[in-house]
Amino acid sequence: MSSVKQDFVKFDQVDKSYDGKVLVVKGLDLDIAEGEFLTLLGPSGSGKTTTLMMLAGFETPTNGEIYLDGDPISSIPPHKRGIGMVFQNYALFPHLSVYENLAFPLKVRKISNDIIDEKVNKTLEMVSLGDFGMRMPAQLSGGQQQRVAVARSLVFDPKLVLMDEPLGALDKNLRESMQYELKHIHESLGVTVVYVTHDQSEALTMSNRIAVFNDGHVQQLSGPNELYETPVNSFVAEFIGENNTITGTVKEISGNQAKVETDKGESVIANPIAVKSVGEKTKMSLRPERVMINPAAALENKFDASVAEIIYHGDHTRVRVNILDDDQFILKIPNSSDDIKLNVNDKIQLGWSSYDCRALDY
Repeated sequence: MSSVKQDFVKFDQVDKSYDGKVLVVKGLDLDIAEGEFLTLLGPSGSGKTTTLMMLAGFETPTNGEIYLDGDPISSIPPHKRGIGMVFQNYALFPHLSVYENLAFPLKVRKISNDIIDEKVNKTLEMVSLGDFGMRMPAQLSGGQQQRVAVARSLVFDPKLVLMDEPLGALDKNLRESMQYELKHIHESLGVTVVYVTHDQSEALTMSNRIAVFNDGHVQQLSGPNELYETPVNSFVAEFIGENNTITGTVKEISGNQAKVETDKGESVIANPIAVKSVGEKTKMSLRPERVMINPAAALENKFDASVAEIIYHGDHTRVRVNILDDDQFILKIPNSSDDIKLNVNDKIQLGWSSYDCRALDY
């Protein structure tokens, strides 16, 4: 068995401009390993969909080259790249049955009817639609249509499958169940998947690694855990998950601690991730679940706060407090049997470790 290719897909210094002036993708260097589930995540206009479209062949790089399994592909038309595609709007042929929709990419490849029959039936079983082959797309629910679209992208055994916001049109519960289904299909087949979404929880749930895009650049490329726990800049910290931001100026740096003076003159001890010198402005990132209420532990940061709002979320309670002259500071408290009882206007003390308070770029 051959070893996994670490640069199965490679973007080498790729730029993309639509008008010859503004670059929507800038100097992109990105390696994707064989069998990986990589998500391109970012806000609208960040360059993630353009990157996917260049890989699919629907857009051509302005500069640079894209390689698939070691071969340059920028001059190869989409239908000759051997890539499966799944779109948000399913893109099924409405006049063809489910079976015929799956058979279509195989017929185009001149595959014999008996092998087509075998592959279509096997792929329909894999997406739990074994009995739906004779139905028309209009007779299926949104979730079933999306399963058909996924099956069609896999039926010809592509080396690579690209998915562009494939679950965006589904309701919340169905979207979440489809996330797990896609994750399990990927794990069982080992096919390489490049997935585009602006939904952070979707990216965290499904991906081996996530490339966070903003302004045409990859801001961070990491596994879900690392991306959430150790964001490298303030954009990633604020884009991934809920985050408290405290701004200030660096007054001292010593080893793995920085003393930061907030805009109101309070001192916060932080982890100097992206600050190097005294006098720098910084945005400190602190996850809501890392804050302790009335802490008994010896923590570097302890401040008085008052409770402004309490919202019950089932498995946790979201508490908004006023602290350090900020009334948008958020806590998350698990709703366990020994949960903390709070009321609006309660005076409390909050504390957190300097390690969890990351001093990032301003």
